[in-house]
Amino acid sequence: MNKKTRVVIVGAGFGGLQAAQSLAKAEVEVLLINRDNYHTFVPLLYQVATAGLSPDLIAIPIRNLLRYSPNTKFLQAEVKEIDFALQLLQTSEGTISYDLLILATGSSAQFFGIPGAVDYAFPLRTLADAVSLRNQIIYCFEKAEGELDDAKRQQLLTIAIVGGGATGVELAGALVELVLDSLQKDYPRLNPQEVKLILLQSGERLLAEFSPSLSKYTYRKLRRLGVQVMLNSKVCQVSADGVCLQDDIWLPAATVIWSVGLAGALPTSSPTPAQTHKGKIRVLPSLQVSEYPEVFVIGDLAQVEHNKKPLAGVAPEALQQGVFVARNIQRKLRGKELKPFSYFNKGRLAIIGCYSGVGKIGSIKLTGFLPWFMWLAVHLVYLPDWRNRLLILLSWLHAYILGDRSVRLILSNH
Repeated sequence: MNKKTRVVIVGAGFGGLQAAQSLAKAEVEVLLINRDNYHTFVPLLYQVATAGLSPDLIAIPIRNLLRYSPNTKFLQAEVKEIDFALQLLQTSEGTISYDLLILATGSSAQFFGIPGAVDYAFPLRTLADAVSLRNQIIYCFEKAEGELDDAKRQQLLTIAIVGGGATGVELAGALVELVLDSLQKDYPRLNPQEVKLILLQSGERLLAEFSPSLSKYTYRKLRRLGVQVMLNSKVCQVSADGVCLQDDIWLPAATVIWSVGLAGALPTSSPTPAQTHKGKIRVLPSLQVSEYPEVFVIGDLAQVEHNKKPLAGVAPEALQQGVFVARNIQRKLRGKELKPFSYFNKGRLAIIGCYSGVGKIGSIKLTGFLPWFMWLAVHLVYLPDWRNRLLILLSWLHAYILGDRSVRLILSNH
């Protein structure tokens, strides 16, 4: 009996998980490795951070999602090093060999060497990041209610968001909702007007991946909601007390959120394949590494272009790449020529909050309630577990009908 080809997938994000599920009926042995035993639904991390959803609602046990993949095993481990020449992975659970490898390790926050950013800014890439940020925000509200010094109270109630992309805009809108929904009910001694939300964007417009008109709409909407949007504002230092911008502008803030800059999260490897300055791996159109054709790279780790521009790093791209790589692997095993990846762009949506969003589907631009509703509906559909879908829908109905954020918890010692 011939030994089955072993396909090892590193990373159980959108791309890695989709690749494993797409190989479920293939004549291969699949091993999916991830450091956590759950899949994180990253697009909703900001709602955990702003007390809208409980962490367990966006974390789905990986073994649940692999129940209908009999040829797939899961290993909770951290990959320490990859030896591409010998086709070996050094993990926290021992050495693992592979015949074919799919790298779907995603990305990590990039701090650009800005002093203090690593130590004092709050990134938002993992579930632990989201809970840590929620702890900080609620802790500052708690401290501010009993603070008698006006300057200190103002600092506690100031949140600076660095980065005017989709995550920064989502956070700004969700924080407005948190203040409007819960602050007056929970902290009667605090004036909601004292809460200062600052959105810092180094470029000349928000949501640079959208058209200028949609960027302008987003800017105006956030300004109307009370967010202080500062364009062309580059952060040069972060401290426990606030941020310093170029031209020596100092903004006191107890909470600085880092939602800008992503770098490919490649484990230590030898030899290291060709990478971009952002740590992404350069791949062939087939999503293979040119030096190592037995290695495929997908998701945020892969440098892939669409219409001569790098892909944006959103979930639909990783999902399509997961399906594509699974098919290419089956073609490879049958001795057929591999196909080039082509991304089908179904459109793009971004949620601003307070019943408003923006979107572009084909040539149609959308603003206001419709893209806001579509964003919520699309993300409910993408959730890979029906129980989580139902509970998130109930949480949203509770939040928007009753105007209350129910997960205002500090879960660790501050």
